[in-house]
Amino acid sequence: MRIRNGGQGLSFVMPAYNAQDFLEESVLSIMEGNFYERDELVIVDDGSTDSTLEIIQKLGDRYPGIVITSHSRNKGTSAARNTAVEIAKNDLIFCLDADNILYPGSVFLLRRALKRYGVDAISFRELRFFQDSITSISHKWKFKAGRITLADCLAGNVNPCCSGNYLYTKESWEKAGGYPEFALGLDAWGFGIRQLASGSQMMVVRGTFYYHRVGHESLWVRESKKGMISLIALQVLIPFLHLIVDEDVDYIMGREGRNTWFENLESRPLHLKSGEMGRTGKAITPEEYAKMLFKGPLLEKPLLWARSRISYYSMGKSR
Repeated sequence: MRIRNGGQGLSFVMPAYNAQDFLEESVLSIMEGNFYERDELVIVDDGSTDSTLEIIQKLGDRYPGIVITSHSRNKGTSAARNTAVEIAKNDLIFCLDADNILYPGSVFLLRRALKRYGVDAISFRELRFFQDSITSISHKWKFKAGRITLADCLAGNVNPCCSGNYLYTKESWEKAGGYPEFALGLDAWGFGIRQLASGSQMMVVRGTFYYHRVGHESLWVRESKKGMISLIALQVLIPFLHLIVDEDVDYIMGREGRNTWFENLESRPLHLKSGEMGRTGKAITPEEYAKMLFKGPLLEKPLLWARSRISYYSMGKSR
């Protein structure tokens, strides 16, 4: 584990439920490439029934910077996130899901930008989706760079709120009232909406990315299959309906849109009474991504990553 002076301490938080297949790789991407002096990693085992807790305990023996706690029963991802943030010792929080992977040195860029701009939350710009290996990217999300607003997050689903894997202050978590524990697979989106609606400022940093795993039965996949996503999202928005124009409130609460409005945000965005027009990011399809691969380099600013001396990943494999 490399421990360097990274300035203000940061608490990584990781909810884990039946994550035995992916957990160690996610943890190592923090501990061997993004962990600094005064940091900690808080892992919450959410009542796993496989060997997740055993793996966490072995990692805790290996890395003293890991803090372990567990729920006696499965309470859901949002409850696990809230538990982790509650016991976190630092004022800066980075949530990483137990199946995703950070590029070495990438979180430092977010820490530096948060300090520079004085915002409450700051996100990578790209999600690079993979299934088995980070050397085989299937497609990407690319967020709008710069400031992210509530209007942006109601104009489509390619935004940091839908990812949930970003850096924020504990104060903004408190002001938002934490992650909504009723929101199931939309807990990260719900938290982001709560942050923005309660006045927190969010930004996206150019030239940054992380790896987001797909292709397994995640909570989002399970809830999507039930057809309940729009109804759950409506519950998240209810405290903030006074910010949305009446016509759109009627749409999401009425027969026309109640069961589908969230999935259709890009074609039918919601509008704020303030008049601000939101803008969503871009989803780069597998076909588009394949063409980009053929044309050449994909990084916006390759030097950001070339400067990293951390060699935890060598062609996507750990030492």
